Amino acid sequence: MFSIAALVPSPPMLVPELCGRVPVSGSDPDDPTVVLRAAALAAAATLAATAQRWIVVGVGSHDRIYGSATRGTFRGFGADVVVGLGPAGEQPGPADAQLPLPLLIAGWLREQAAPRISVRARLFAADASPAACAEAGAALRGELDSEQDPYAVLVVADGAATLTVKAPGYLDERAPAVQHDLDAALRTGSRAGLAALEPHLCAALLVDGRAAYQVLGGLFATDSADPRVRTLYQGAPFGVGYDVSVWQPVDRKVAASDA
Repeated sequence: MFSIAALVPSPPMLVPELCGRVPVSGSDPDDPTVVLRAAALAAAATLAATAQRWIVVGVGSHDRIYGSATRGTFRGFGADVVVGLGPAGEQPGPADAQLPLPLLIAGWLREQAAPRISVRARLFAADASPAACAEAGAALRGELDSEQDPYAVLVVADGAATLTVKAPGYLDERAPAVQHDLDAALRTGSRAGLAALEPHLCAALLVDGRAAYQVLGGLFATDSADPRVRTLYQGAPFGVGYDVSVWQPVDRKVAASDA
């Protein structure tokens, strides 16, 4: 049964080794990277406390499913940090240096929060239509609700990367308004707000997580109301919109760990 979802972004800087150091717990409390990392780890810990079966949702160049034996490395981002979607014994092959970033981040969070569990992942094409994304989310919900064990969904997605002149995509004057509306939809769990994201505009503004956001909205399509959302982080310290939050169906009781 589907129990809970969490949303995290995918900046490689979440991984301490890619920042050139492994920070001491509690260090640099005003460092935005440290704050963002702590929020992402807290969201993953909440999933681990609620469900031992996870499905990861992200965006890629095309639709693809990944099993728990998947391994990858952050070598292309500056450090050969190897992560996987399952415990080491389930990963006999070499680490994939080309593994998409959402899967690398999901693998790293899994290893930090729940290293003994195995997860599966689904990437959705970046150009998938809003209707297709909503349908995929609803189908995933039906699939998980047919299972007896509780399932969690970890969505890895980024907002606009064009919010400032120092952003990866430089400044696009349209981006702040779009990100404002996206932030509001994510804070409130607005299914209508997520469904309204326009694919062509989002592509132009480098809202790389658009399809994953709309799959997330589809997960809650059959509920009587928008989900309960607990926002752990929302901001754009490096010119990219980031959100970390925990989502639960309004029709189901809040897990004891979140009460």
